[in-house]
Amino acid sequence: MKKILIANRGEIALRIIRTARKMGIATVAVYSEADRQALHVRRADEAICIGPAPSIQSYLNKERILEAAKKTGADAIHPGYGFLSEDATFAKAVQKAGLIFIGPNPEAIKLMGSKLAAKEAVKKYHIPMVPGLDKAIDDPKKAQEYAKFIGFPILIKASAGGGGKGMRIVENEGEFIEQMDRAISEAQSAFGDGSVFIEKYVTKPRHIEIQVLADSHGNAVHLFERECSIQRRHQKVVEEAPSSILTPGIRAAMGEAAVNVAKSCNYLGAGTVEFLMDDQMNYYFLEMNTRLQVEHPVTELITGIDLVEQQIRIARGEALAFDQEEIQMQGHAVELRVYAEDPFHQFMPSIGKILDYQRPKGEGVRLDDAYEAGMDIPIYYDPMIAKLITYGRTRDEAINRMHRAIEEYKIEGIATTLPFGKFVMEHSAFRTGDFDTGFVNQYFTQEALEAQRKEEGEIAALIAARLFQLDHQQLKVVEQGGTNWQKHR
Repeated sequence: MKKILIANRGEIALRIIRTARKMGIATVAVYSEADRQALHVRRADEAICIGPAPSIQSYLNKERILEAAKKTGADAIHPGYGFLSEDATFAKAVQKAGLIFIGPNPEAIKLMGSKLAAKEAVKKYHIPMVPGLDKAIDDPKKAQEYAKFIGFPILIKASAGGGGKGMRIVENEGEFIEQMDRAISEAQSAFGDGSVFIEKYVTKPRHIEIQVLADSHGNAVHLFERECSIQRRHQKVVEEAPSSILTPGIRAAMGEAAVNVAKSCNYLGAGTVEFLMDDQMNYYFLEMNTRLQVEHPVTELITGIDLVEQQIRIARGEALAFDQEEIQMQGHAVELRVYAEDPFHQFMPSIGKILDYQRPKGEGVRLDDAYEAGMDIPIYYDPMIAKLITYGRTRDEAINRMHRAIEEYKIEGIATTLPFGKFVMEHSAFRTGDFDTGFVNQYFTQEALEAQRKEEGEIAALIAARLFQLDHQQLKVVEQGGTNWQKHR
């Protein structure tokens, strides 16, 4: 593998470029017309335009990406995450073109891309599942009868879903039919597949995922867990590793279950197995993401393992250079996704030009970003500006470093989720680890954020007044008799 084309943009493209350069591998960036001046375009060894700004005409255009690989002589394609990263037909087309797809085989992507098929595949390993239907259903009446059998509240989920689309929580029988129809319609619109299934809704769940690596020589390992329960609209916002609540025994059991999920589909490369955990510490298989995760840096920091490097090595046919016993977990890491969204106005997108951009620095601070002052936030793509990650010997140290880094991170010209991140870091529920996926709904309000900002302003005013007072006390007026200025005029 001598040259990798990165079929993505933004911070993940830059992340892949850094590791490829470390390994002595050349990189090709692809870009839309809107990204002509983007940092990933400037940092790659080569760059090629693949179409207009809309992603369907550029970053989702399989033919143009393959043409770009052929034109530049790339021998491998890394899809990053999002866009085509979990598109089995794209992975197959890459292989058919004689190129290396840096990811799992198309069959595994397709199998794990369907929540129903994934559950069927892992059954033989006796992995705990949330009670529910094991097949898609499109008859609302029959679905309603089964929902009554397993008991409300229940969750309706799109089989091909993700990111909260096609998902509905139903609290009682009276609202079931309406929510069922909405879920089917949304799933059809978002994924072209209206199939849904229903399962018992786990109240006060925690979202815990396990990172796995598997090579082509039969080796598979896990790299411990990530806690991803701080979410808004079913999208992760804050992640950390390890979880503050797992015991060594549960951690080992979940890790073994995750490895078995990887084995069930002959997995290859880096993947993530997601679980729900209830308030009694029972865990249930949720799904497998057949790609690199946005939150992978927290795992890298606690294990010292470069996951992108492992993806590349596995894709080259190399065996894992370590076994499960050799993987050690040290310290704690926290990640905040910094979005161009306004937390003071229901996280509405904030589009515009970045007027000032100052990165936080210091021990234990890592910033995976793709912007600088003077750049515009495009309306066509995901609004994530950066991932701010901090590491410490303890969880408290990692959180304190995150709090400091948020205060040092200056982004002017647009609204960002930095104030929300500070709200989370300061909240007692997060500090003590006593939270679940309902954290945002339970604790976060615009009024609470406004109160925090007002309190900070009052403290700043008091400090400024005190400093002024001290300066005034130290100021001495020069007496006329003590100067000879007029004499030497």
